[in-house]
Amino acid sequence: MVADGSKDWDPESYASFRSLRLRPALDLLAQVGTLPSGDVIDLGCGDGAVGPALRERWPKFQGVKLIGVDSSASMLAKAKDLATDCGNHLYDSVTQADAALWSPHAPPALIFSNACLHWLPDHPQLIPRLFSTLAPNGVLAVQMPRQYDAPSHALLRTTAVQLFPDLFDFTEWVAPVAPPQSYTEMLAPLGQASVWETDYIQTLPAADGHPVRHFTQSTAMRPFMEKLDAAQSGAFVEAYEAALDVAYPRQPDGSVLFAFKRLFFVLRKS
Repeated sequence: MVADGSKDWDPESYASFRSLRLRPALDLLAQVGTLPSGDVIDLGCGDGAVGPALRERWPKFQGVKLIGVDSSASMLAKAKDLATDCGNHLYDSVTQADAALWSPHAPPALIFSNACLHWLPDHPQLIPRLFSTLAPNGVLAVQMPRQYDAPSHALLRTTAVQLFPDLFDFTEWVAPVAPPQSYTEMLAPLGQASVWETDYIQTLPAADGHPVRHFTQSTAMRPFMEKLDAAQSGAFVEAYEAALDVAYPRQPDGSVLFAFKRLFFVLRKS
C-alpha cells in the first residue's frame, strides 16, 4: 500500500477475500530459501495478512525481527494488534512509510513484498534500490498482480472513459507491471533471479452485485471511485457490473470463475 494522497484503505473490505489474496504470498514464501542474519521486512504489510506465515517461518526464538512497513494507518493499526500464540506482538515493530521512499535502518535478510510494488512507478529504479539495501546473501521476494489486460481491470478503464471522458484519459497509460521477460532482463545483472507467472483460477461466491466487482472494489477500483461523487459512483458501478456480467457469466449458484494473473520473482544477493 502506498502513500498517494488518496483515501485510506478499508481493512474490512480488503480482508473479505483473505484466503484468495494470501495464497500467492504463501507460494512466494515457499521459494525464498535460507536467509542470512538480519531482519525480515514485510514491505506493504497491509493488515498483516502474511505476518503469521512469516513469523512461523522465522520464529522469535531464532532472534529474527519481523518489521511491517505500510503507508496506510488503518491497515497498520490492524497489523500492530496481531499477536503470536504466546500473546506477544506478531510484528516486532511497524513503520508507516511510502514503500517508494522507505529504506531500512540496517541491511535486512529479507524484503518480502506481496501485492505492493505494482502501486509504485519506475521499477527499473525502485527494484535495484530496494535490492541494494539487503545484507549479503539477502533476498528480495516480490509478488505483483499483472491483471491489467483482463476484463476485470480493462473494463474499469473503458467504463470510466465512456462515462466520464472529462475525468479519465488512458491514451498514454502503461501497465505498471511488465511481462516476466522484462523482469528477467532487469534482474539478471543484479543477482540470482527466479521469475515466474501464475494464473489463479478462483471461484468467487455469489454476492449482492457482481462477485468480480466485490473483489476489485478494495483494490483496483479505488483510484476510479476516488475521482467520483456519489451519483457518478453509482452510475459507474452499474455500468461496470453490466459489463462484468458479459465477461464473467454467473454460474447457477451465482458464483463466477475468475482467472487472476500474478507475477513473482525471488532475487538473491551474492
